[in-house]
Amino acid sequence: MATGRITIASLRDLEGWLWDTTINGFGARRQTKGVFYYLRYRHKGSQIMKSIGRHGAPWTPDTARTEALRLLGAVLSGDETIAKSLSETFGSEVERYLERKRGLRPSSLEKIKRFLTVHCAALAKLSLTDIDRRAVALVLGEIERARGPVARNRARSALSAFFGWTITEGLLDANPVEGTAKVNEGGSRERVLTQDELRQLWRTLGDDRFADIVRLLLLTGQRRNEIGGLQWGEVDLAKGIMILPAHRTKNKRKHELPLSRQALAILSRQPRRASLFSKTEGFKNWDKGKARLDRRLGIAPWRLHDLRRTAATGMAELGVQPHIIEAVLNHVSGHKAGVAGIYNRARYADEMRTALQKWADHIDAITGNK
Repeated sequence: MATGRITIASLRDLEGWLWDTTINGFGARRQTKGVFYYLRYRHKGSQIMKSIGRHGAPWTPDTARTEALRLLGAVLSGDETIAKSLSETFGSEVERYLERKRGLRPSSLEKIKRFLTVHCAALAKLSLTDIDRRAVALVLGEIERARGPVARNRARSALSAFFGWTITEGLLDANPVEGTAKVNEGGSRERVLTQDELRQLWRTLGDDRFADIVRLLLLTGQRRNEIGGLQWGEVDLAKGIMILPAHRTKNKRKHELPLSRQALAILSRQPRRASLFSKTEGFKNWDKGKARLDRRLGIAPWRLHDLRRTAATGMAELGVQPHIIEAVLNHVSGHKAGVAGIYNRARYADEMRTALQKWADHIDAITGNK
């Protein structure tokens, strides 16, 4: 890292860090939104990085240097309350971390934000230096107890990535997530709901938005964010089709899906606003909705994604050909991979509609919903 006296001139062409040669631990760094001033110091053996503020009124090299001296004086005074208050908290640094992640897909960023700010809320007010492996393990244990092993593992991944970033920022020397356990998710990735479970699930669903999303996930075999984020502009009730634009699908390919009568009935009863299941851009309350449903349902642990696998397996058992199932799922693999995918441009619209109607009728027969 570069060293030198921090001045207006030295900041003009700054790239990365510049540490001041007149005050130990006083530095400046160019980031996406400008140059920021920092103070780096040690407290009880741990390195702490305190953000002073962004360059520009009131912060100039001189005012930031004066503030750095004031903060160092507070630390050297030995006042524990003052020293701890200077350290960055988990909550404040998560905000800065999420700002850096703005380039991610909105759905991916929302998941990371939910895990760090909602599931790990118990860490929010703690100083980064006070968060050790035990604190992380306690939070992960509570997440597993309340939300299951999958949520625990996803939260652990989000925390590990965050603390890895704090190390690159010079805020911490070690990742407190290291050494915590990743738990077995119970084979959920192979889970297919039985007919009895489907019957129980369908009969337990209420009449709210989450219930209709679950019904559509099972009837269509699509991914949860594709259904949860569905817009009225993506549905043509007259033609009985759902058209997902490329930016909303995992493989970045436009997906035109014929709909069964049962799926159309569910869509038809939704309010006429831009987003079918939310007042804004898409449904957000996945965890609360799933938790409420599970409390009433009482079956073995399952994930919403299991409905996609259940639909695919169910259609196969009803005699639907593999390439039609792949077309329904918008998979570019198997029968449509490689050279075959280049020359086989058939969209199988009629076959897909027949397959999905057969599957929906089968669900009706299982659940007694005729």
